[in-house]
Amino acid sequence: MNDVKMIISEQFNNFGIIRRISKYEEKATYQSHYLGLIWQFLNPAIQIGIYYLVFGIGVNQGKKVDGVPFIIWMLIGIITWFFVNSSILGGSNSIYKQIGMVSKMKFPVSILPMVNITSNFVSYRAMMLLLLASMFGFGIFPTIYWLQYFYYFFCMIVFLFAFGVLNSTITILVRDYHIMLQSILRLLFYLSGPIWNFEKMFPGNKHQWVVRLLELNPIYYIIDGFRDSFLSKEWFWEKGTQTLFFWLVTGTILIVGSHIHMKFRTRFVDFI
Repeated sequence: MNDVKMIISEQFNNFGIIRRISKYEEKATYQSHYLGLIWQFLNPAIQIGIYYLVFGIGVNQGKKVDGVPFIIWMLIGIITWFFVNSSILGGSNSIYKQIGMVSKMKFPVSILPMVNITSNFVSYRAMMLLLLASMFGFGIFPTIYWLQYFYYFFCMIVFLFAFGVLNSTITILVRDYHIMLQSILRLLFYLSGPIWNFEKMFPGNKHQWVVRLLELNPIYYIIDGFRDSFLSKEWFWEKGTQTLFFWLVTGTILIVGSHIHMKFRTRFVDFI
């Protein structure tokens, strides 16, 4: 637990550094492009259009899901997935990518996964504005359930940070891990619910065990939680088993990730 306390304290103590580095990375990524930071919004918007044509109009034939238009239901899931996916992949490579800076400057490298998460906020904020505008356009307005968005947002950040600390350390020790993670995330896209409604895919009691198994996925818990919030379905404490399992998995990842990070971080440059 001392490792966890050290890692978390480093995030708070270096909050200013995290913001400065993340802003620099945002500008550096798109500085040679004519549209610049607009691509952080344009790129996911194009992908959303493709997914809607294929799954919304093609597969789902424009039918409503949970009583709301498919585009709204999908937007809630796909925007969350884009942020989670980019933060996991970027976080896993965050220390390796900055190893030149790590070897020349003395600062806690545990902040680099959080730097990556912070830099992804620009795109996430823009897409959330699109979601809100779309919901208002379809007559979906705020209710008291929207307050729990902040709980699920906190869940998402804690999970991504814990996973980022673990992944970034393993990537240094085993370089192939980052490539394997890319393949795993492609599979998780279909198992985390951004475009599939598992309740409709597996109707009846016969296949309920499949749905319950898929619900144990932490990413599914986050995506479904945002839908519960924006679509005013249920409170997070009504999903006791899922909530308990999510925090158990996230806590375990954070403890293991913090331990191996603190154990090996003085030798990161040697491993590379």
